[in-house]
Amino acid sequence: MLLKKQTVWLLTMLSLVVVLSVYYLTSPGKTQSDMAAVEQKGDKQTVEKDKAKAPVAKKSTKSGSAAVSIASGDDDFEAMRMEMEDERSQLRDQNTTIMGNTELSAEERNKAYEANKEIGDEKVKEGILEKLISGTMNYDDALVRIDGKDVNVTVKADKLSQKEANEIIRTVEKEVGDAQNVAVEFQPKK
Repeated sequence: MLLKKQTVWLLTMLSLVVVLSVYYLTSPGKTQSDMAAVEQKGDKQTVEKDKAKAPVAKKSTKSGSAAVSIASGDDDFEAMRMEMEDERSQLRDQNTTIMGNTELSAEERNKAYEANKEIGDEKVKEGILEKLISGTMNYDDALVRIDGKDVNVTVKADKLSQKEANEIIRTVEKEVGDAQNVAVEFQPKK
C-alpha cells in the first residue's frame, strides 16, 4: 500500500517536471542572455544617474538600520511610496511566517492573516485616495499614508487653503470610515 502511494507521488512529480520543462523550452520569453544585457544596461544607467543627482536623504528605520534613498524634485513622493511598500512587504513576510508556523495556535495564525488582509486593504484605500485627490482636485501629486486610524495626506501644491484642506479631509473620511486623525500637508512644487 505504501509503495503504491510513493510510486504515484513519484510519477506525479516526474510528470510535473516534464510539463514544466516543455513549457520552459517552448515559451517565447526572454532568454538568459537577454536578461544579462538588460542588467548591464541598468548598471550603466544607474551610475550615470547617481552622478547627476546630488541630494541624498538618509532616514533611520525602526530596526535601527539606515536606508539611503536618492530623491530630488518630483521623485520625493515615489521614494516615500517605495519606502512604505518595503515596510509593508516586511510586515507581510513576518505575518506569512507566523501563518505557516504550525506550532502556534490557530488564533495567533488567524491574527497574522487578518493583519495581512488589513495591510492590503490600507494599500488599496491609499491608492484610491491618491487618485481621487490628484485627479478630481487638480493636484500634481498626492501621497496618502494610512496607519491604523491615523491618515496623513501630503499634496504637491504651491500653497494650500483651509477650504482645500477641509475638502481633502472630507474625501478621506468618506473613503476611510474609521479615520480619527487626518493630517493634511502640502509640499511646494519644484
